[in-house]
Amino acid sequence: MADKRIRGQEVLISVTGPQGNITSIDAVQSFEAEHEIDILSEGYLGEVAERKDEIFMGISGKLELHIAKVEYLAFAQQVIDKAQRRIPATTVFNITATLSFPDGRVVRAIYRDVAFGTIPLSVGGREEYVSTSIEFQGSTVRFLF
Repeated sequence: MADKRIRGQEVLISVTGPQGNITSIDAVQSFEAEHEIDILSEGYLGEVAERKDEIFMGISGKLELHIAKVEYLAFAQQVIDKAQRRIPATTVFNITATLSFPDGRVVRAIYRDVAFGTIPLSVGGREEYVSTSIEFQGSTVRFLF
């Protein structure tokens, strides 16, 4: 019997900021994260194959969501204020992905001290939900098993 795979309904995304959990980010449509690793390759005399090394370059990703609460704009303002140095540089944003696997195990991926890029606001039409797509980058991730 094949193992059951994890689906999106078993994944919870949360974002924390200076005042704790940012509850306005709750209608997440999709989440993606890349764990960026560069491979270095070097050839040496007398060897028949190149040697390989890896360097962890950080993480990057994207959240796509519908905007359901006014507090989302307060979050956007905090990101802008941090970028403009209006709030302390010690201000930290973290993203946590909680993955609940079908076998009952839960793993948390914590993306610490992320920086956000462009924060668009998309109003596609009268019958469409207001949405946004937030890109982020950071230097570290920890998996808690």
